Amino acid sequence: MNNEKQLIAVKAIQKKLLGKKLSHKEIFILMDEIAHHRLSEVLTAYFVASSFKEGYTPDELFYFTKAMVDTGNKFKFKGIVADKHSTGGVSGTKTTMIIVPIIAAAGIKIPKISSRAITTPSGTADTMEVLAKVNLTPKEVTRIVEKVGGCIAWNEHLNIAPADDIIIKVEEPLSFESFDKIIISVMAKKVAIGATHLILDLPVGKTMKIRHFHDADKVREKFKELARRFKIKIVFDINETLEPAGRGVGPALEALDVLYVLEQKAKRPLKLEAKALRLAGKLLDLCFSDMGIKKSGEDEARRILTDGTALKKFREIVKAQHGDDQVSSESFKLKSHISEIRSPRFGKIKEINNYNLNSLAKILGAPNDKFAGIYLIKKLDEFVDKKEPLLKFYSSDKYRLKEAEVSFINFPVYEIE
Repeated sequence: MNNEKQLIAVKAIQKKLLGKKLSHKEIFILMDEIAHHRLSEVLTAYFVASSFKEGYTPDELFYFTKAMVDTGNKFKFKGIVADKHSTGGVSGTKTTMIIVPIIAAAGIKIPKISSRAITTPSGTADTMEVLAKVNLTPKEVTRIVEKVGGCIAWNEHLNIAPADDIIIKVEEPLSFESFDKIIISVMAKKVAIGATHLILDLPVGKTMKIRHFHDADKVREKFKELARRFKIKIVFDINETLEPAGRGVGPALEALDVLYVLEQKAKRPLKLEAKALRLAGKLLDLCFSDMGIKKSGEDEARRILTDGTALKKFREIVKAQHGDDQVSSESFKLKSHISEIRSPRFGKIKEINNYNLNSLAKILGAPNDKFAGIYLIKKLDEFVDKKEPLLKFYSSDKYRLKEAEVSFINFPVYEIE
């Protein structure tokens, strides 16, 4: 029987490579074979290539999402279950770790299942892992969400949409995902976790995954149709993204930015705070409308953040996930070698190249080296003097640090005018 299923899966990949449509049965068997490790990495790579080349019809998107959900675990929580996701591609923007405690502190369940890095130097799971355990079991996720209202967990051992994690591992060396694959991956996890209300962050920019607003509109319509079919209420935030919202790039440095915001430190990255509040506000508005609460979502999110309630809730989540609930930006230590890069001339920062930023952070060892990364001293529209510090490189490996210094010439992060 397994040989027969494998044959159907292989023929389905062949059909898709030729641009033909797949049936619900073909898609389910293909996802089931991948989920149970019965399809080789080579064949899985061909499937990934087919999805990038041809894309999917609305029915195929639905069938793929449903098959990913049906071949793994599903969660069921009572009442409203909020969730947030970003199509990603932008480093140094860990809004999730600020949004989750805000939503949970507002009394709404938010079981956030996050991935590790695919195209950036740190996924949300990589960053959260600096502060707490993210490798949770299904029982732990349920217990933590019921107890403190939210979690930030890694998907791998939860067996949620298991085919997706296998596909991600194939995609990772190529550092790309097709739009349709992103849509399926996101929605499958939302359906499996039992989300009822969802905000989707769609960053747009020439060094983002989505480069043009017309592409963002197409992605939004596909998400909207899938959400309708799975009975999930959805709201979008399409935003032009020209640089990281924070200053840190890499797991520990991004975690530090999150702590600065939650602790309301004077040196916190205000763009990261503003984006997190905007997204949390939209998600609260969506939930409040079904709860009969007549409050401004963003005003409530700001109150929860500024009065320390979000920080208290974050520490509860960290403790529930076996981390140090007394962690602070003051006690947090970066165990790295550091190198400072200075500006070759005077001028104004005109552009930040996100691709090169990601590449350099990976050269430094991120995300595997949790303390590797880049701290942006200067950001867009800021002036810099000749020989003034532009950024700092961090790495646990001094040889990687040297390699990044040499590579900086060929991977310029800043355009100065």
